[in-house]
Amino acid sequence: MWIERLDANHALDYRALMLEAYDLHPQAFTSSVRERAAMPLGWWESRLTSKLDVVFGAFVEGQLSGIVGLAFEPREKARHKATLFGMYVSGKVRQHGLGFALVQAALAEAQDHPGLKLIQLTVTAGNDAAFKLYQRCGFIQFGLEPLAVRVGEDYFDKIHMWREL
Repeated sequence: MWIERLDANHALDYRALMLEAYDLHPQAFTSSVRERAAMPLGWWESRLTSKLDVVFGAFVEGQLSGIVGLAFEPREKARHKATLFGMYVSGKVRQHGLGFALVQAALAEAQDHPGLKLIQLTVTAGNDAAFKLYQRCGFIQFGLEPLAVRVGEDYFDKIHMWREL
């Protein structure tokens, strides 16, 4: 297993893995598989080449199997914050430390940005595995957003977490 920063060359694999995530775990993401599947490949490429986003991939046997992103704030008064987003590890390779390694890669990247003071994220309430992973990585809960995501007729709350650098 290895982790590297993704670039435009990874766009097809990134798209496929994210669409898998949206499809299998719709309550975990604000975007839907339908709306993201409609996005052209250029949109996915731009996500991987943006100056405000960094996306890391975990590779197992040469295949992209996990992803996480770090979004930096462009606004002057919020540049001290970044948001961890798009965390997903394929079910085939879970329980092997990929999630932890991906979060650590994002934290290491954050450390390289002067002036960055904290990272925030949201996790769906009830996703105990993800919540415990983020706790192991030093994140603490600071709030709960009720009815944050609607999937069909069901609503899901989001736990807001943060970690100081």
